[in-house]
Amino acid sequence: MAENKKKIFYAEDSDSLVKLMTYKLQNEGYDIIVFTNGEIVYESVVAEKPDLVILDLMMPIKDGLTILREIKSNPDTSNIPVIMLTTNAEEDTILKALETGASEYITKPFSTAVLLAKIKKILG
Repeated sequence: MAENKKKIFYAEDSDSLVKLMTYKLQNEGYDIIVFTNGEIVYESVVAEKPDLVILDLMMPIKDGLTILREIKSNPDTSNIPVIMLTTNAEEDTILKALETGASEYITKPFSTAVLLAKIKKILG
């Protein structure tokens, strides 16, 4: 019997957060693929169509807002939910991300329990 795990792409450059979130998400039964810089996130989203993307705003090579814009401007990927998970708590940035199509905007430090609840709500 084939497993039907939800696939989550997680773009984050902090090793400790990657380890924590990979553990938590896998524990909840999700298939998680990690990107430590923004270079190939968008191309991978187009190729693999994950169920959810979690983006850090400040990523090496390509920032999360640029990736969000690319995902939401492509008709093939615009319906994929994106959660911004970042230290940037500036109102302008939050509004820009939400206006661009982010499903949620969560600032670090954050509660993993709250993040998991939001993921479950988005993925059903």
